[in-house]
Amino acid sequence: MAIGNLANRFGIPVLIPGGRFNARMLRDHFKRQQSAEHEVTVNALRYISRNTTLPPRARIEAQLQMAAMPNYTKIMSTKNRCTLSGRGRAVFRAFRLNRFTFRQLARAGKLSGVIRAMW
Repeated sequence: MAIGNLANRFGIPVLIPGGRFNARMLRDHFKRQQSAEHEVTVNALRYISRNTTLPPRARIEAQLQMAAMPNYTKIMSTKNRCTLSGRGRAVFRAFRLNRFTFRQLARAGKLSGVIRAMW
């Protein structure tokens, strides 16, 4: 499936992130990449379909074009995942790490601005 740093998914070449990754991380990275590429088109179609001053025919055509777009182009299909382990639960958004990996790195002093609480 992988050729150097590229992989094919649905016939689309995808850049593989560096480092250690699993299938879930690769799938999520692909969805983020595709949603970023189609972001302008999706936003334009969404604006047209929600604009009540436009004729109904144009609005319906925009809705049909949005419905015809592949599901992996929608940002809602992505999930917050840990960038190191790929785990999808208990992920801190600010660090993009799950709680266990966050705790390990914070304890080792590898996260800047994070100190242990003392009272």
